[in-house]
Amino acid sequence: MSIIEQRRSEIRAQENTYHIVVSTRTDVDRAEPTPKVMITLEAGGPGGEPVAEGSLDLDVAVAATVADLVADELLSATGAARPTRRRSAGRPAQQGRPWNDELDAELETRWIAGESVAEIATSFERTPGGIRARLPRVGCDPENPGCYLPVPPSRRTDLDGGEPN
Repeated sequence: MSIIEQRRSEIRAQENTYHIVVSTRTDVDRAEPTPKVMITLEAGGPGGEPVAEGSLDLDVAVAATVADLVADELLSATGAARPTRRRSAGRPAQQGRPWNDELDAELETRWIAGESVAEIATSFERTPGGIRARLPRVGCDPENPGCYLPVPPSRRTDLDGGEPN
Protein backbone atom coordinates (compact mmCIF):
# COMPACT_ATOMS: atom_id res chain seq x y z
CA MET A 1 0.00 0.00 0.00
CA SER A 2 1.27 3.45 -0.90
CA ILE A 3 -0.43 6.57 0.51
CA ILE A 4 -0.69 9.30 -2.11
CA GLU A 5 -2.44 11.97 -0.07
CA GLN A 6 -3.93 12.24 3.39
CA ARG A 7 -6.17 14.93 4.84
CA ARG A 8 -7.06 15.21 8.51
CA SER A 9 -9.86 17.38 9.84
CA GLU A 10 -11.20 18.10 13.29
CA ILE A 11 -14.67 19.59 13.25
CA ARG A 12 -16.75 20.73 16.18
CA ALA A 13 -20.49 20.62 15.52
CA GLN A 14 -23.01 21.25 18.27
CA GLU A 15 -21.52 19.50 21.32
CA ASN A 16 -19.53 16.83 19.45
CA THR A 17 -15.98 16.77 18.06
CA TYR A 18 -15.41 14.83 14.84
CA HIS A 19 -12.04 13.55 13.64
CA ILE A 20 -12.06 12.64 9.95
CA VAL A 21 -9.11 11.21 8.02
CA VAL A 22 -9.37 10.79 4.24
CA SER A 23 -6.49 8.89 2.62
CA THR A 24 -5.99 8.27 -1.06
CA ARG A 25 -3.81 5.24 -1.70
CA THR A 26 -2.85 2.68 -4.29
CA ASP A 27 -2.47 -1.02 -3.59
CA VAL A 28 0.87 -1.52 -5.35
CA ASP A 29 1.05 -5.21 -4.43
CA ARG A 30 -1.80 -6.04 -6.86
CA ALA A 31 -1.30 -6.97 -10.52
CA GLU A 32 -3.33 -3.88 -11.50
CA PRO A 33 -3.02 -1.19 -8.82
CA THR A 34 -6.40 0.38 -8.08
CA PRO A 35 -6.65 3.84 -6.50
CA LYS A 36 -8.61 3.68 -3.23
CA VAL A 37 -10.02 6.15 -0.75
CA MET A 38 -10.18 5.29 2.93
CA ILE A 39 -12.38 7.40 5.19
CA THR A 40 -12.04 7.03 8.95
CA LEU A 41 -14.38 8.80 11.38
CA GLU A 42 -14.24 9.09 15.15
CA ALA A 43 -16.54 11.39 17.11
CA GLY A 44 -16.73 12.20 20.79
CA GLY A 45 -19.42 13.86 22.83
CA PRO A 46 -18.88 16.76 25.25
CA GLY A 47 -17.42 14.43 27.90
CA GLY A 48 -15.23 12.58 25.40
CA GLU A 49 -17.61 9.62 25.19
CA PRO A 50 -17.64 7.98 21.72
CA VAL A 51 -20.71 8.84 19.64
CA ALA A 52 -19.53 7.56 16.23
CA GLU A 53 -16.70 5.52 14.76
CA GLY A 54 -16.04 3.60 11.61
CA SER A 55 -14.30 3.51 8.26
CA LEU A 56 -14.99 2.98 4.58
CA ASP A 57 -12.55 1.64 1.98
CA LEU A 58 -13.68 2.53 -1.55
CA ASP A 59 -12.47 2.53 -5.13
CA VAL A 60 -11.88 6.16 -6.15
CA ALA A 61 -14.32 5.74 -9.05
CA VAL A 62 -17.31 5.16 -6.74
CA ALA A 63 -16.40 7.41 -3.80
CA ALA A 64 -18.57 10.39 -4.84
CA THR A 65 -21.57 8.14 -5.56
CA VAL A 66 -21.22 6.36 -2.22
CA ALA A 67 -20.95 9.72 -0.41
CA ASP A 68 -24.20 10.91 -2.00
CA LEU A 69 -25.98 7.63 -1.24
CA VAL A 70 -24.87 7.61 2.40
CA ALA A 71 -25.89 11.26 2.86
CA ASP A 72 -29.30 10.64 1.28
CA GLU A 73 -29.95 7.52 3.39
CA LEU A 74 -28.85 9.17 6.64
CA LEU A 75 -31.07 12.18 5.97
CA SER A 76 -33.96 9.93 5.05
CA ALA A 77 -33.52 7.77 8.16
CA THR A 78 -33.41 10.78 10.47
CA GLY A 79 -36.11 12.78 8.69
CA ALA A 80 -33.74 15.71 8.19
CA ALA A 81 -33.93 17.96 5.14
CA ARG A 82 -31.01 18.01 2.71
CA PRO A 83 -29.07 21.21 3.24
CA THR A 84 -28.94 23.59 0.30
CA ARG A 85 -25.67 23.72 -1.55
CA ARG A 86 -23.69 26.94 -1.58
CA ARG A 87 -23.56 27.07 -5.36
CA SER A 88 -26.65 26.69 -7.46
CA ALA A 89 -27.02 23.71 -9.73
CA GLY A 90 -27.58 26.08 -12.65
CA ARG A 91 -24.12 27.66 -12.57
CA PRO A 92 -22.10 27.74 -15.80
CA ALA A 93 -20.27 24.47 -16.46
CA GLN A 94 -16.83 26.06 -16.87
CA GLN A 95 -17.10 28.51 -13.96
CA GLY A 96 -13.93 28.39 -11.87
CA ARG A 97 -12.08 26.16 -14.33
CA PRO A 98 -8.58 27.16 -15.45
CA TRP A 99 -7.99 29.09 -18.67
CA ASN A 100 -5.48 28.01 -21.31
CA ASP A 101 -3.72 29.77 -24.21
CA GLU A 102 -6.31 28.57 -26.74
CA LEU A 103 -9.24 29.93 -24.69
CA ASP A 104 -7.39 33.21 -24.11
CA ALA A 105 -6.81 33.60 -27.86
CA GLU A 106 -10.47 32.91 -28.63
CA LEU A 107 -11.59 35.37 -25.94
CA GLU A 108 -9.37 38.09 -27.42
CA THR A 109 -10.61 37.41 -30.97
CA ARG A 110 -14.28 37.50 -29.98
CA TRP A 111 -13.90 40.69 -27.90
CA ILE A 112 -12.04 42.53 -30.67
CA ALA A 113 -14.67 41.30 -33.16
CA GLY A 114 -17.28 43.13 -31.08
CA GLU A 115 -19.10 40.34 -29.25
CA SER A 116 -20.73 41.34 -25.97
CA VAL A 117 -19.67 40.04 -22.55
CA ALA A 118 -23.01 38.18 -22.30
CA GLU A 119 -22.53 36.45 -25.67
CA ILE A 120 -18.97 35.42 -24.82
CA ALA A 121 -19.98 34.22 -21.34
CA THR A 122 -22.71 32.02 -22.82
CA SER A 123 -20.38 30.58 -25.44
CA PHE A 124 -17.59 29.88 -22.93
CA GLU A 125 -20.04 28.58 -20.29
CA ARG A 126 -18.68 31.08 -17.75
CA THR A 127 -20.10 34.02 -15.85
CA PRO A 128 -20.07 37.57 -17.25
CA GLY A 129 -17.93 38.58 -14.26
CA GLY A 130 -15.42 35.86 -15.11
CA ILE A 131 -15.19 37.12 -18.69
CA ARG A 132 -14.74 40.75 -17.58
CA ALA A 133 -12.01 39.69 -15.15
CA ARG A 134 -10.14 37.75 -17.84
CA LEU A 135 -10.23 40.42 -20.56
CA PRO A 136 -7.36 42.56 -19.16
CA ARG A 137 -5.20 39.44 -18.88
CA VAL A 138 -5.39 39.01 -22.65
CA GLY A 139 -4.80 42.71 -23.25
CA CYS A 140 -8.42 43.73 -23.89
CA ASP A 141 -10.20 46.72 -22.37
CA PRO A 142 -13.29 45.41 -20.51
CA GLU A 143 -14.74 48.95 -20.44
CA ASN A 144 -14.57 49.46 -24.22
CA PRO A 145 -15.98 46.64 -26.39
CA GLY A 146 -13.78 45.80 -29.35
CA CYS A 147 -10.73 47.60 -27.93
CA TYR A 148 -7.36 46.64 -26.55
CA LEU A 149 -6.00 48.19 -23.37
CA PRO A 150 -3.75 51.16 -24.07
CA VAL A 151 -0.01 50.64 -23.81
CA PRO A 152 1.18 52.37 -20.63
CA PRO A 153 3.66 55.22 -21.15
CA SER A 154 6.49 53.22 -19.54
CA ARG A 155 6.15 50.53 -22.26
CA ARG A 156 5.78 52.84 -25.30
CA THR A 157 8.51 53.32 -27.87
CA ASP A 158 9.23 56.76 -29.23
CA LEU A 159 8.21 57.52 -32.81
CA ASP A 160 11.79 56.92 -34.08
CA GLY A 161 11.42 53.22 -33.29
CA GLY A 162 13.75 53.46 -30.30
CA GLU A 163 13.61 51.64 -27.00
CA PRO A 164 10.85 52.12 -24.40
CA ASN A 165 11.20 55.21 -22.25
